[in-house]
Amino acid sequence: MEQHVLDIVEWIRLQPVLGIYVILAIIAYLENVVPPIPGDILIVFGGYLASEQIIGFWWVVYLTTAGSVLGFMTMYYFGYAVGDEIRTQRNRFWFLKFFDAEYLDKAERWMYRWGQGVVLSNRFLAGARSIISIMAGVTRLNPRKTALYATIGALAWNFILIGAGWLIGDNWPVIKNYLNLYGSIIAGVIAIYVLYLGVRYILEKRSVKNTQKKS
Repeated sequence: MEQHVLDIVEWIRLQPVLGIYVILAIIAYLENVVPPIPGDILIVFGGYLASEQIIGFWWVVYLTTAGSVLGFMTMYYFGYAVGDEIRTQRNRFWFLKFFDAEYLDKAERWMYRWGQGVVLSNRFLAGARSIISIMAGVTRLNPRKTALYATIGALAWNFILIGAGWLIGDNWPVIKNYLNLYGSIIAGVIAIYVLYLGVRYILEKRSVKNTQKKS
């Protein structure tokens, strides 16, 4: 896989500037639709190209964000269209072979409990992005709000990746060793925050009950 990525990188480097923009935007799109595509590391490479002034930093941020959101919303509308058929007729959808059935149920529970918060953080949850976008559609989250939160999350994540590629320059390949770790750390922080919200909600509910009893 690593050699294939390096081959793709070398091919991208040889393209005209407009071609590089288009390729990076398409990669950002496809990463949401075809999960095995190593989109993050290629977007980091876009940051390196920006540091070499081959392409513009903000152009690549905006275009990859647009690709990410378009990909997310493509899968959202797929989930919206198929609904519960995603479980009852699972074999119809070839890409679902990349996901264990339990991830569908887990993502659905997240949606019903945390709603758009899951969409906002989806870019930081490596390995779950596509299934989150699908289940956002299955659970009928508001499409406009979903697009907005998906845009904010994608903009933040792509800025971090492209900024990392810009800062580390020729050493951009080393970032791949930290992407999964970073995603895990972010997921852990989110989990702690969610736990905090849950505990606060329970305490506030108990406080209201105690107040009502006293009155």
